[in-house]
Amino acid sequence: MYGRYGEQVAFFVVYIQEAHTTDGWQVPDNEREGVVYEQPKRAEVREAVAQACAVGLKLSIPTLIDEMTNEVDRAYAALPDRLYLIDAEGRIAYKSGPGPMGFKPQELEAAIKGLVDSG
Repeated sequence: MYGRYGEQVAFFVVYIQEAHTTDGWQVPDNEREGVVYEQPKRAEVREAVAQACAVGLKLSIPTLIDEMTNEVDRAYAALPDRLYLIDAEGRIAYKSGPGPMGFKPQELEAAIKGLVDSG
């Protein structure tokens, strides 16, 4: 999707607070994969964890980092993760259900195609 529409649509990953931390709700999959972090309490620690996430997942999409006050997370009900499409006027054109079960990439792609074709 990023490869198909990246010239027409700005794609970003917004890194928010950690969902599964060692001082919160750690999950066995994260332990097996070595993804073991406390909830960052300082911006530079969150940035380091976000960088490790981007590298570990081999992300090619630019990554932005939410403020320590979690403004993006709260405004977009982003935890644990979610897909959004924002139109040129700043309105929500598509919002997925909470991930990973609510991710429906084909719905997001249809919404992107609709915006690109109408613009």
